[in-house]
Amino acid sequence: MLATHQGELASIATAFCWTASYLLFTIAVRLVGPKWLNRWRLLIGVTLLLIVHWAVYRTPLPFGAEWGRWGWLSLSGVVGFAISDAFLFRALLNLGAHRTSLVTSLIPVASALLAWIIFGEQLTLAQVLSSGAIVAGIALVISARPVGQESAAARKQTMRGVLFALGTVGTQSLRYILSKQALGGGFPALSANVVQILAATIAVWLAAVVGGHWKKDLDVFRDRKAALATIGGAIAGPFIGVTVSMIALSNAQIGIASTLMALPPVLLLPFAYFVLKEHVGPRAIAGTMLAISGVACLFLV
Repeated sequence: MLATHQGELASIATAFCWTASYLLFTIAVRLVGPKWLNRWRLLIGVTLLLIVHWAVYRTPLPFGAEWGRWGWLSLSGVVGFAISDAFLFRALLNLGAHRTSLVTSLIPVASALLAWIIFGEQLTLAQVLSSGAIVAGIALVISARPVGQESAAARKQTMRGVLFALGTVGTQSLRYILSKQALGGGFPALSANVVQILAATIAVWLAAVVGGHWKKDLDVFRDRKAALATIGGAIAGPFIGVTVSMIALSNAQIGIASTLMALPPVLLLPFAYFVLKEHVGPRAIAGTMLAISGVACLFLV
C-alpha cells in the first residue's frame, strides 16, 4: 500500500506542509508585507536546504547533475517561486485569501491539461471523477462564506485580483510540468528542491538589490513575531513541503499529485473552527466530506 501509493501519500504530506506554511505566512504578511516575506522565506529555505544537502550528499549542490537538468530546475524554480508567488501575494492583496484560494483551486485542472498536452498523460474515468470531486469539494469549502455586495471600485479591484490569481494558476501549473521534465532518471528530490529554491532566491534578491530595497528588508526583520512566523513558514513550505512535492511528482501523475496538493483550503477548516472560532456551515462540511471522498477514491482506482 505505502509503496504503491508513495506519490499520493507524498502529495498529501505536501498539502499538510503547505497548510502550516499558509497559516504562518499569513501572520507574517500582515505584519511586514508580501515582498519582504517572499525574499526572506526563500533565503531561509535555501540556507536550510544547502545544509541538509551537504549533510546527506557531502556537497551543498548537485554539481554532478547534467546542465540540462540544472536548466529545467532553475527555470521551474524562478517560474514557480519567484514569479508565481509574486502573482499570489498581489492576488491576496486585491482579492483576499478566500477568493484567491477559490481561483487557485484550478491549478490541478490546469496541470492535468498541460500534462495531457505535453506528456500525453492519460487519466482513467474514475481518476477524473475522483479529481473532480476533490476540486469540487475545495471550491465548496472556500466559497461557503458569503462575499457580499461590491461597489464599482471593489469590482475593479476584484478583477485585478482574479487576473493575478489566474497568473498564479498558470505559473504554478507550469512549475509542475518543468519539475516533471527534470526529475527523470531517479534524480533525488532534495537535490531538485535545492536547485529550484536557489534559482528563485537569486532571482528575487537580485531584483531587490537592483531596486535598492534590500536595506529596508534588514530593518523589517527586527520584528520578532514576523521573523519567527517567516522562519516557521520557510521550514514547512520551501524546505520540507517543496522537497516532499518533488517526491510526489516523481511517483505520481501530475494531475493526481497536483490535485492532492491542492487540499490546504480543506485542511484549514478545523483550524478556522477550533482556533479562530469561525462558523462552519453545512456547505463547508459537505465540501470537506466531498474532498475527502475524492482522496479516498484515488487510492482505490
